[in-house]
Amino acid sequence: MEDDRELAPKIRALAEGERAALPLLCNAAAVLYQDMERVSWAGVYLLRGDELILGPFQGKPACIRIPLGKGVCGTAAREKCTLVVPDVHAFPGHIACDSASRSEIVVPLLDGEKVLGVLDLDSTELDRFGEQERAALEEVAGVLAGVLARGEGLL
Repeated sequence: MEDDRELAPKIRALAEGERAALPLLCNAAAVLYQDMERVSWAGVYLLRGDELILGPFQGKPACIRIPLGKGVCGTAAREKCTLVVPDVHAFPGHIACDSASRSEIVVPLLDGEKVLGVLDLDSTELDRFGEQERAALEEVAGVLAGVLARGEGLL
């Protein structure tokens, strides 16, 4: 996709009128995986207690549980901030679910200060994600968090 700014409006349109979070999360993972170039994995982890649990995704099988504060996903959730990692092998404590992954971006799904989960994208290229992707994915995360925060359940 030439313009990542199209991602949030596309996902927002899919969310319009939808009360169940699971179908939206599934479609969001598919849109991100299909529309973003050079992405090898796209999906969400949902926070339950003190760990992130694998949610809908596109790509190779992934880690099912990630402790809060561990790896890129757990750190982004604990710190409540987006992490852009140009080289995952240089990130202390990186959890290698896919050994081919080289770079990663993780955006927390927030309802105010409450962490609901994270949006996670990987690439087999070094330094794949920059400010344009950060801005686009933070907007997408806002849409997803909004549906999750309504509290109407996954289905």
